[in-house]
Amino acid sequence: MSDDKSTSLVNLGELSKPANTLIKKVSSAVSGVFEPWQIKRVAKAEAEASLIKANTEIQITLRLRAMNRFIEEEANKQENMEEITKKSISHLSEKSDPDKMDDDWVTNFFDKSRIISDNEMQNLWAQVLAGEANSPGTYSKRTVNFLSSLDKKDAELFQTLCRYCWFVGNLTPLPLVFNVENEIYNKNGINFKSLIHLKNIGLINFDIDIELINVDAAGFNIRHFQKFDIGLINKNAVSYYGQPLALTMKNETNDTLDIGQVSFTQIGIELVKISQSPRVPGFYEYVKEQWKVHIQDDKKPNN
Repeated sequence: MSDDKSTSLVNLGELSKPANTLIKKVSSAVSGVFEPWQIKRVAKAEAEASLIKANTEIQITLRLRAMNRFIEEEANKQENMEEITKKSISHLSEKSDPDKMDDDWVTNFFDKSRIISDNEMQNLWAQVLAGEANSPGTYSKRTVNFLSSLDKKDAELFQTLCRYCWFVGNLTPLPLVFNVENEIYNKNGINFKSLIHLKNIGLINFDIDIELINVDAAGFNIRHFQKFDIGLINKNAVSYYGQPLALTMKNETNDTLDIGQVSFTQIGIELVKISQSPRVPGFYEYVKEQWKVHIQDDKKPNN
């Protein structure tokens, strides 16, 4: 990328087809987010010209200062939109077809994201933009609107909870919170207070309505746990950060698998897809202990 501000933000000829398509799509949907490329430079030049003229007549007035502030704010918003788009390019898949993105969705996305200047939050927005470009319909407008109200601390807390997610077959990733008072959660800031906060802002529930899951006073349980073929007879596919755990259900009709006390809302389900937080050391072993009744080792323990 060139440091010359007189050139475009990116050289379209050097980018992949999905990246080219995304930039053109964004430009079209938001009336030229990258046109003119020098908007900040032009804005500053116009402001300076106005000030020079004003100084030849009268002192700078409040109106001129307000105009200067408005131009600067708009230039900053333009810069934010360009930066988010630039960051999204590395997340595009080779098969991405941004041209299929809904124009209204793109317009709404940048209307909400243009005030985001924090680098880490821009990265989150960039992943949402790329995710929608890779698979249109992945993120609803409601989730985009929610993201615009999410502050950095809340985003960090949610990503921390995502570190406790397991995949159970083809179900949505599940945050496994068995005992909220256990140190394995508390040492990373997951406690009753933080979970209540995530519930209040709309990212998790303390109830669940998935057909395969039964709610009881102790937490949530998967009922009639389905079998998934992972090459093992009568074993079920569950995994943590790609590390599988083979389970055997004892009773086809009555056995249950405890999955803890919380679940994601629809917004949480969509946002968990962009979480890139590292796994929690020791959590695989902790969950294995919780599910030990369903584990049958092929080898006998050594005496």
